[in-house]
Amino acid sequence: MSWPAQPGDPRFFARSGPHGLAAVLAAAGDDAAAEGEILLHGIAPLQAATADTISFLDNRRYLDALKATAAGAVLVHPAMAAHVPAGTIAICTRQPYLAWARVAALFHPPPPARPGIHRSAVVDPAARVDPSAEIGPLAVVEAGAEIGPRCRIGPLAVVGAGVVLGADCRIGAGASVSHALLGARVYLYPGSRVGQEGFGFATGPAGFVTVPQLGRVLIGDDVELGANSTIDRGSSQDTVIGAGTRIDNLVQIGHNVRLGRCCVIVAQAGISGSAVLGDFVQVGGQAGITGHLAIGDGARIGAKSGVMADVPAKAEVLGAPAMPARQFFREHATMRRMIQREQASRSAAAGSDHEKPETDRDQD
Repeated sequence: MSWPAQPGDPRFFARSGPHGLAAVLAAAGDDAAAEGEILLHGIAPLQAATADTISFLDNRRYLDALKATAAGAVLVHPAMAAHVPAGTIAICTRQPYLAWARVAALFHPPPPARPGIHRSAVVDPAARVDPSAEIGPLAVVEAGAEIGPRCRIGPLAVVGAGVVLGADCRIGAGASVSHALLGARVYLYPGSRVGQEGFGFATGPAGFVTVPQLGRVLIGDDVELGANSTIDRGSSQDTVIGAGTRIDNLVQIGHNVRLGRCCVIVAQAGISGSAVLGDFVQVGGQAGITGHLAIGDGARIGAKSGVMADVPAKAEVLGAPAMPARQFFREHATMRRMIQREQASRSAAAGSDHEKPETDRDQD
């Protein structure tokens, strides 16, 4: 069986077009410029592109692929325009990857909501559902919930009592959200969990006593929460996720955590309760942040780092316990040199022993 070589398999992805060069330039952004005219039917990687598709280059490692591409048009940085082959239109922009994201969305826009409530869905009479929203099969919308315009609630998703969804939110299949207020264009990927109780308990003479978690989750506009990720509601304060933040799959965010605008949290990271992250903070995969810490604006936490102290703004830390990146690499290099010297010393000693005369070795 043969499979389509280009992205956007029509079985899974809606497609618009074809689009002329003017529409592509408008989608790419204000700084995009090109000469000529062409009708483009879709997008494709450089290696698979054809005369009726558009591609892009944002990494010099693929320069050879650019030189050999058969694409009808290519989004490139002006410095790379000279390498675009004859017959291919160079669309020059200083941010090719950003332009590519916009152009790809032009050809493959998100599917719109199909207004209506599926007959198998359970919607409480006290819920408010905008007529333009879509409620999928076996979804549950509890009393007092508000579903905004053009929202899409996927199959088996649960929107808890009192939850508010702003316009154009998407709740993926099997996801659940409770005790939360969401802004516009928030996307909870399948299996994600928002608003469950945080991990809080007191120790008594007979064992553990659960502390009531009485806060909420407040999520700003344009936030995405990856598949099977979790955001706990606050204990006595609110858990806050700033606008524009992107959270990868399998991330845990504890109660009372506050994330600033446009943070990036990569897969399998964990942020303990009451930690505060500023704007544009990046947290690498499998990193862990201890509770009650402050991470400054623009800080970068390396993958697998264990952060146990506050991190200043714009700092970059690595390791466990986390330390400034330069210090981490210096210590790593020093340790490697020490190991190499020790190995060389042992090898030299072994060689010297091997070269002794047999009689000397016997005497030893």
